[in-house]
Amino acid sequence: MPEVRVEEAQRFMEDALRAVGTPDSEARAHAALLLHADLTGHFSHGLNRLVFYINDIKNGATNPTAKPVVLKEAAATAWVDGADALGATVGHFCMDVAIKKAKESGIGFVSAKGCNHFGMAGYWAQIAEQQGLIGLAFTNSSPVMVPTRAKDGVMGTNPIALFAPAANGDSLGVDMASTAVALGKVEVQVHKEEPIPEGWAYGPDGKPTTDAQLALDTAKLMPLGGAEQTSGYKGYALSAAFEVLCSGLSGANSSYQIRSWSMEGASTPPNLGQCFMAIDPEKFAPGFGERIAAGLQRYRSLEPVDPSLPVLAPGDKERANAEQTKQRGTISYAPNMLDMYSVLAGKLGVKPLEVVG
Repeated sequence: MPEVRVEEAQRFMEDALRAVGTPDSEARAHAALLLHADLTGHFSHGLNRLVFYINDIKNGATNPTAKPVVLKEAAATAWVDGADALGATVGHFCMDVAIKKAKESGIGFVSAKGCNHFGMAGYWAQIAEQQGLIGLAFTNSSPVMVPTRAKDGVMGTNPIALFAPAANGDSLGVDMASTAVALGKVEVQVHKEEPIPEGWAYGPDGKPTTDAQLALDTAKLMPLGGAEQTSGYKGYALSAAFEVLCSGLSGANSSYQIRSWSMEGASTPPNLGQCFMAIDPEKFAPGFGERIAAGLQRYRSLEPVDPSLPVLAPGDKERANAEQTKQRGTISYAPNMLDMYSVLAGKLGVKPLEVVG
């Protein structure tokens, strides 16, 4: 596939965001959020998502100059209005508040309404981890999950992310949707003109499909676990549990009330609910980092079924992908995606992405 230099991908995303009225600081922050996804190999949440944000701004659903505000707070908690700002703007604001409170009180818990899509949940949890804290992040989303035994989507992908620091610079990183897969993964398969695996999504007839375009058009994802026989009800339950933290505490829309999110954008804000947490392990039993590190090494030392596929600890794959991408200096994008952004560049009046191979 065609290659784009890492710094060129960042440049293009910043230019595109600035072209629709995003201030420099917010454009840099949001482009960094998207670039992180591409660096770690989660292309569904990187450049692939840029056009969604651009059109939401153009249509008035997102206010790129808005600033979040704290509506209510206590020593360890805060309720925030995201004010329909960009996801990176709200994410940095809320996680900064959570980290500050965790350092003072041992834990910081922030629930926010008036939010937009905030990219990979793990990006926000990792910010806390990099400061020696346990970080967690949650969000709800538009209703693309079909609950067990139902015909229609009513739950969101509603992900959870948890990053924890370990001794010697190691870390544990968990970032997962409560659906079998994020809808963006289906979009990537469409761009690549490849089918999706069975167990990801339903077609309009309510039966599993491997047709990526049909799955995207239908937008009915299976819960994590798939069908009832394979414990899909657990993914459904996780989505409902995370809804409590996101919309229940913040007063934001529940997933079933959130309008759909599409490439064309929308004219009304989604009013997503999001939750950010930071926990200071130093306020608990000593030796936290050593215990987490020992667990990670135990996982990695397990004998694999296939010697060519070693057992990984949660977060290892993303860390390795990021290191390899940075060493290579380029990111591979599907030709169809690059064609789409060449057209967008012309519409916005910015320099198109420069392809190097």
